[in-house]
Amino acid sequence: MSTLTPMMQQYIEIKSKYKDCILFFRLGDFYEMFFEDAEIASAELEITLTGRDCGLEERAPMCGVPYHAAETYIAKLLSKGYKVAICEQTEDPALAKGIVKREVIRVITPGTLTESSMLDEKKNNFLMSIFKEGYCFGIAVVDLSTGEFVTTKITRGNTTSKLLDEIAKYSPSEIIANSALLEDNEQVKSIRNRFETYISHFGDSYFELENARNRLISKFEKSEHGVQQLFAGRSDSKSLLSEEHLWQSASGALLEYLEQTQKTSLDHIQKLELYEIEEYMVLDVSTRRNLELTETMRDKSRKGTLLWVLDRTNTSMGARMLKKWIEQPLVNIDDINERLAAVEEFKNRFMVRMEIKELLKGVYDIERLTSKIVIGSANCRDLIALKNSLGKLPYIKEILKNCTASLNNKNYNQIDTLEDIYQLIENSIVDDPPVAVKEGGIIKTGFNEEVDKLRKASTEGKDWILQLESTEREKTGIKNLKVGYNRVFGYYIEVTKSYYSQVPSSYIRKQTLSNCERYITQELKEIEDTILGAESKVIELEYSLFLEIKAKIASEVSRIKNTARAIAEIDVLCSLAEVADRESYIMPSVDSGGIIEIKGGRHPVVEKMLEEGTFVPNDTLLDMEENRILIITGPNMAGKSTYMRQVALIVLMAQLGSFVPAEYAKIGVVDRIFTRVGASDDLASGQSTFMVEMTEVANILANATSRSLLVLDEIGRGTSTFDGLSIAWAVIEYISDKEIMGARTLFATHYHELTELEGEIEGVKNYCISVKEKGEDIIFLRKIIRGGADSSYGIQVARLAGLPQVVLDRAKEVLKELEDTDISKKQTRSRRGRAPIEGQIDIFHMNSQTKSKDTIIEEIKKVDISKITPLDALNFIYRLQEKIKKGL
Repeated sequence: MSTLTPMMQQYIEIKSKYKDCILFFRLGDFYEMFFEDAEIASAELEITLTGRDCGLEERAPMCGVPYHAAETYIAKLLSKGYKVAICEQTEDPALAKGIVKREVIRVITPGTLTESSMLDEKKNNFLMSIFKEGYCFGIAVVDLSTGEFVTTKITRGNTTSKLLDEIAKYSPSEIIANSALLEDNEQVKSIRNRFETYISHFGDSYFELENARNRLISKFEKSEHGVQQLFAGRSDSKSLLSEEHLWQSASGALLEYLEQTQKTSLDHIQKLELYEIEEYMVLDVSTRRNLELTETMRDKSRKGTLLWVLDRTNTSMGARMLKKWIEQPLVNIDDINERLAAVEEFKNRFMVRMEIKELLKGVYDIERLTSKIVIGSANCRDLIALKNSLGKLPYIKEILKNCTASLNNKNYNQIDTLEDIYQLIENSIVDDPPVAVKEGGIIKTGFNEEVDKLRKASTEGKDWILQLESTEREKTGIKNLKVGYNRVFGYYIEVTKSYYSQVPSSYIRKQTLSNCERYITQELKEIEDTILGAESKVIELEYSLFLEIKAKIASEVSRIKNTARAIAEIDVLCSLAEVADRESYIMPSVDSGGIIEIKGGRHPVVEKMLEEGTFVPNDTLLDMEENRILIITGPNMAGKSTYMRQVALIVLMAQLGSFVPAEYAKIGVVDRIFTRVGASDDLASGQSTFMVEMTEVANILANATSRSLLVLDEIGRGTSTFDGLSIAWAVIEYISDKEIMGARTLFATHYHELTELEGEIEGVKNYCISVKEKGEDIIFLRKIIRGGADSSYGIQVARLAGLPQVVLDRAKEVLKELEDTDISKKQTRSRRGRAPIEGQIDIFHMNSQTKSKDTIIEEIKKVDISKITPLDALNFIYRLQEKIKKGL
């Protein structure tokens, strides 16, 4: 009966523990995969599928990749949603008795990457843990490559919507969750439809409160922050052992997941920060997409986004922090103004800013370099990059010394120049080290006495070899005699065939080749032992010293990370100051009032895309009283959407701490921005354009508050005219009601009937885009003016788009016919309340065959006209016209 070979038995045993992973099994210079793993990897990586004898009757399917190129293949598998378990030899093959021991040293998943080659240096790589209990959620998020670790809970309101908002905020590359979430098919479907993320189940036992708490205590009780300092100095924080079990379960499970997959130190994760969702401006999924904050809607590119405009950072750390600020604007007025004051100082002090930015160009990614050192994946070149970065710190701190803004002073005090770490690396590691750390040549002469002695022995031995070659040639008369070396046979004396007769009897034959013989002598053997012994010892000693150096640096991780954060913040503040200076942005006034007043406001992105000086600025006035809702009318392509987006972006920029594109800006802080812009199907979830629109509107009406800013574009356009107008009308009434909401709102529409709400509903004001007509052509002036538009100029826009003239002519004929029969165009309609008409006759569904004309007229006379709403009147006239046309 066939049995598996010992090596294959070892593979099967290890694979059984990692069934959900592709196992990279180290054999020599390759990672090999077998059986089902091989078939999957062969197809996904487009590599050859072969076979290997495994002791069974049939060969095992097999494929492999070179270990030195493994990262490229691993990245491809991760992008396709696979996990990869790395199995290495854990003992020296030369010392092994039987099969070499092997173990999985790490499981690589999309959310646990730390390799620079697989990461975007300007983006965090977040792993999220979600714990669901009833309608509540605990959320924890970590970036293993930087050590950032945060957590929160969701317990009130539309919790599912808030969960999606938090996922959108972090865009995690991987989510782990308990079974309660994964069993909710609708929620899982919603997450997968909206986000490009890998979501999987993690054992429910790890989310159990006791296990999760123990994991948190084990991790943080010995850290400098301690169990009671988990919340990074929050004055309102509670003890770890409080009833706040949702975030504890999520956080504890996430730590367990990292322990199981990484199998190494997590000391670079220094603290767990607890935050409340309300601490930041809420931006839902649609708003992030519609405002194109960090990626464009069309092609997901960076160019054409707010981040693209504001990013003038010089470090990867700064770029990541700026992205975080854009995605999480502040609502605390003191914090906002502290940032603005720091930006103002850097903007006004040009030379200080330029000197800092020049120094920052030489600063590498200290956060990720430190994480690699702690995790154990750093090489000598990483240490040199860290040293070069630390070398800039004293100069940066010196420049900051005279800054007066409070945030700049805080960063000045937080910067530790870390001279001790700089000197450690400077004294120990050669300036241009090799990539490999186990082949020697990495420690500087003079750092370690034993290394110097061994190197001298090795060098002197090589000098002896050269001298021996010369001596043997003279002694034997063999002119082409040479002394050589290879790794298999060591040192040897080589003699060609023509001189065999002159070979001394003291030479011992070592190897025969086709045209020469190789020999060894006692003297050469002694020299070889000295050289090779010294080289082997010095390589081992250098590697040991390298590990000691890394350990010393890792022990100072807290100092390094605090400094890295300060450097990143300085980089962001200088970047915002640079943009403000170049683009003529002004410092906004931010307060707790309800006024949003902007003069000469510009769209930061559109302005950059157009030729200089061609963008038309516009003013805005929104408040909590007389200017709560601005109804904006005007033709397509005239600039309504651009205008509304620019207001939202200016508010968002002010609250993240940036100067804004305007002549003047007073911003009353908003708690959240909601947008409903554009139309698109959601085919994956089976929703039509109109259903998507209504779902988004429903979310806005359910979650907006009186402190929110709403940007609503063409509500109701996805259905029939009267249905759409009815919905738009009702939405405005709902938003305007202070007892229900009273939110500040920009409402763009083609329903000109809505302009009559000004004067009827408190806080509604009409604005329109000015247009200049020139014959049959129109010119968009892009200027927002008071008043409502009396036409949508749809046919003129169609002409600009290039529709055939015959189509345009026919459209004009149809339009005239419709306008001639539209009695509503010739009447001034009054506004009434929202109450339905009691006892109103069903004029729209009258059966004219069962009632005489006189009967119908008599019934109409009985209707109380004072109770008819505008929509009832419009609908009545429309249906009546239809019946007249049909002779009914």
